Amino acid sequence: MNTPEKVTPGAINSVPVCQTCQSERVVRDAWACFNRDSGLWELENVYEDAHCHRCEGPTKLDWVPAETVRNQRIRDLNDLFRTEGRGNGTVLVTSGLQAEGGDFVVKAVEAVRSFDAFGEDNDPWGEHDFGAVEVDGQKVFFKFEYYDPTFTQGSENPANEALTKRVLTIMLASEY
Repeated sequence: MNTPEKVTPGAINSVPVCQTCQSERVVRDAWACFNRDSGLWELENVYEDAHCHRCEGPTKLDWVPAETVRNQRIRDLNDLFRTEGRGNGTVLVTSGLQAEGGDFVVKAVEAVRSFDAFGEDNDPWGEHDFGAVEVDGQKVFFKFEYYDPTFTQGSENPANEALTKRVLTIMLASEY
């Protein structure tokens, strides 16, 4: 797992994450005091102890840029859909790939499912949204695109599965 860049706690546009698993599903205990004039509860004190819902236990917090968490969520959703077929999306196999025959298509899909060679050079945003594999001597590309649930426009937020339909396109490199 890539360790995200750490920033100063509470820095503008930063979020706390679990030091162990990098989940943002973390909480800290706090006291709130009711303000009779505003009719609202106001935060009075926040305590140091933190708890991670994913790890289900105590944790220490790291602060990372909010964009890092968004990219990690997109990566997690892309990987889940690409490797296990789970999530809100569609797989599109191009006509050029289909023309190579059914066995070739099966091999290409399996190669895409098992691909894990993402790095700085081929995945600069850390979203696992594009890759290249070799199948029977031919280069095959895969890429993700993100649409709204009606497929009428791009997704407002690819990190939010409820607002996004993923389209995983698998194609011959010559079709790109």
